[in-house]
Amino acid sequence: MSRLGEAYPDAQTELRWETPLDLLVATMLSAQSTDVRVNGVTEHLFEHYRTAEDYARADGGRLEEEIRPVGFFRNKARALIEMGRTLVEEHGGEVPRTMEALVRLPGVGRKTANVVLGNAFSIDEGVVVDTHVRRLSNRLGLSREHDPEKIERDLIPLVPEGERTLFSHLLIFHGRRICKARKPDCPNCILNDICPSAFEV
Repeated sequence: MSRLGEAYPDAQTELRWETPLDLLVATMLSAQSTDVRVNGVTEHLFEHYRTAEDYARADGGRLEEEIRPVGFFRNKARALIEMGRTLVEEHGGEVPRTMEALVRLPGVGRKTANVVLGNAFSIDEGVVVDTHVRRLSNRLGLSREHDPEKIERDLIPLVPEGERTLFSHLLIFHGRRICKARKPDCPNCILNDICPSAFEV
């Protein structure tokens, strides 16, 4: 973490957001998509949808068209509307601050809940395991699992509470810039002397 921290001092989520609801929506939209594509959609989306009630009352067809570029837009639009209704009906329109409550929201799993808790509320309950964290956790020998929840269980004892959100950001930055899926740049990797996979390339 110290090496990655020096390499990526500005590591943070690259999703653009202002409120916890914005971040929740952006993270839901990011599944099977890129942050760049999501940011392009949310730039306009957040101008029209400012509250949970706005999503709860949204016209499904219109919302589908507004989020179409991120892919899986029908399922995502349905999840956003149901999420908005649940927030209004059960949480007074506010995004809850517990893992238990967040994962009960339509369209929200542990990964999304960890993103919201860690970045919007500074609650470091777990570790965000996206495709980059999964890949690097395997390559670095931190976990042999492939299921995100099992990987998270392996990582939690290794990463001190209070640093778990940052840990995910650091791995994501490194995964996007150096330890890429198809062609990792091992010669220029600052972890190549301690990474068990570096010597296989």
